[in-house]
Amino acid sequence: MSRIGYKEIDLPKGVEVSQKGNVVTVKGPKGTLSREISPLISMTVKDNVVKFDRDGNDNRLRSLHGTTRANVNNMVNGVVNGYSKTLKLVGVGYRAQLKGKTLVLTVGYSNPVEVPVPEDIEVKVPNNTTIELSSINKENLGNYAADIRSVRAPEPYKGKGIRYENEHIIRKEGKTGK
Repeated sequence: MSRIGYKEIDLPKGVEVSQKGNVVTVKGPKGTLSREISPLISMTVKDNVVKFDRDGNDNRLRSLHGTTRANVNNMVNGVVNGYSKTLKLVGVGYRAQLKGKTLVLTVGYSNPVEVPVPEDIEVKVPNNTTIELSSINKENLGNYAADIRSVRAPEPYKGKGIRYENEHIIRKEGKTGK
């Protein structure tokens, strides 16, 4: 059984955590994040330490306890350090370019695919086949990276497509030609 929910979150210098009703707000050097938490989980902030507690012990409450603590911890880490992901385009003629607030992907379709960039995510294209994403919100960053990857997911025969930087694609053999 996981005990993640009972772990305390130590707040670094310059980070403030406040709760108004069910909304938790985290302010730090990189920005501000807010999130609504379940009213079944109680949060206390005392001496730069955040603690979470639950009233019961049923399965739903235990899972909410750990999830709430992990989400608030991700918010604290985001406003202090931020998060980043790197995507690679693998394939002949595959390329990416940034035009204003739109990411344009040329990945083998008859027309380029345009993906709008959300407000809280910073996108850099250092070269044609690399996309660097950064944000303070881990959840939004992961969802946006998954949206980009889903435009042309890597295929198992040649390995072509959009993949995460350190992702390993299991390759298939293909036809033997006998």
